[in-house]
Amino acid sequence: MANSAGNDIVAALKQRIEKYEAKVSVVDVGTVAEVGDGIARIHGLGSASYNELLRFPGDVMGIAMNLEEGVVSAIILGDDSGIKEGDEVKATGHVAEVPVGDELIGRVVDPLGRPLDGKGDIKTKGTRPLERIASNVVARQSVDTPVQTGIKAIDSMFPIGRGQRELIIGDRSTGKTAVALDAIINQKDGDLTCIYVAIGQKASKVAQVVAQLEANGAMKHTVIVAANAADSAAMQYLAPYAGCAIGEEFMEQGKEALIVYDDLSKHAWAYRQMSLLLRRPPGREAYPGDLFYLHSRLLERSAKLNKENGGGSLTALPIIETQAGDVSAYVPTNVISITDGQIYMEPDLFNAGIRPAINVGLSVSRVGSAAQIKAMKQVAGKLKLEMAQYRELAAFAQFGAADLDKATRNQLERGKRITEILKQQQFSPLTVEKQVMMFYVITNNYLDDVAVEDVKQFESSFYAYVEREHCKLGENIIKEKKITPEIEGELKEAIESFKSTFVAGKKKE
Repeated sequence: MANSAGNDIVAALKQRIEKYEAKVSVVDVGTVAEVGDGIARIHGLGSASYNELLRFPGDVMGIAMNLEEGVVSAIILGDDSGIKEGDEVKATGHVAEVPVGDELIGRVVDPLGRPLDGKGDIKTKGTRPLERIASNVVARQSVDTPVQTGIKAIDSMFPIGRGQRELIIGDRSTGKTAVALDAIINQKDGDLTCIYVAIGQKASKVAQVVAQLEANGAMKHTVIVAANAADSAAMQYLAPYAGCAIGEEFMEQGKEALIVYDDLSKHAWAYRQMSLLLRRPPGREAYPGDLFYLHSRLLERSAKLNKENGGGSLTALPIIETQAGDVSAYVPTNVISITDGQIYMEPDLFNAGIRPAINVGLSVSRVGSAAQIKAMKQVAGKLKLEMAQYRELAAFAQFGAADLDKATRNQLERGKRITEILKQQQFSPLTVEKQVMMFYVITNNYLDDVAVEDVKQFESSFYAYVEREHCKLGENIIKEKKITPEIEGELKEAIESFKSTFVAGKKKE
């Protein structure tokens, strides 16, 4: 009996040995040779790929950037104080990714998708790689639908279309962020999801932006990606790509998205710092040679997709800060050449009280009237030319106003009134139908006999009058998207009846 039991055990062991399969997991491992300033040089990691995530001791992550023979240089995401020479580094086989999806709307996150707003964890269903090749030409279609910013000067003269990249450029404190925030606030109750990417901003400024968006009811359709000034250069470098990946997810679902990069100058500074620490050769202004590629591969991902690809869009508003108005510096010229137009904010105009301080002569939208409804084209077609001519005439007129002929004086007076109409308070975007009505008033000379100082009062009182007495007029403009003879007749009647009471009221005063 004992002998047969022994045979059974032997047979069972043989069977197990035959069935046994050794599961071998191969992990690429390297050793830290040098660490400091957020950069680690690692020996080994022979099969690491560019942009691959690396795991350091203490669950600190890094990204492989320089792949040299026998050495990999990586940027460390987070605190590098616990990493020392000789530590083991493992390759993960994954590229850097960010969580994406509707769950991020209304939240403030860092470039890795971790919440910064203290509202708890974010449970998203998917992730996307930070870096991705832009949609090809065949998948795109031409830009033809407007993004209404609610800013009169932009919607009339430099329209932004869905899928466009429009640069906002100017010196510090000229209202660049204010223009972008107004564009986000104006999407309230619309179909555009907004992403605001703060790169290298003070934490207090980001908190201020969040508070302003919440106060204006805009956080319900906005995601904020923040890499603050206190964060590492690596996090600031990743922030715009993270925001773009979040926006692309909406675009590829067939939705409409708008992304603001505030600002790409600080992004370029962070990349320059990283590149110099990675010992890459410096070029013009100490920037690395691939600086153009840094921003072109980011901004090219904005697109208007055709119907076969879902028909979604991602519109980009990159911001660039110039130094003493120098638009010919390295970073500004690069980004100007990548984008489809620029809005130039001028310090002199800002200081003169003309806000938004948009320089009409230097600003342009290369999409043009394709991104406007027909009603806006009808009333604002000549506006840019008139404003550019007025600025030029005003510069000459200051030398001898008394010697000017009547036509020139009339043009100067009209220019002053248009300038007054284009002035706008921050956080008070205007609906497109109100803009169309007011531009009809100004382009048809109804303001010529109204004093310049009364123009703003005329504007606000006129909107109130139309809402009270001609409430269907705005709805008809939106419905028809053009000024039909019937709409024009009602508009003229509204303007003339309002103007007679307004002028009479002013005479009594």
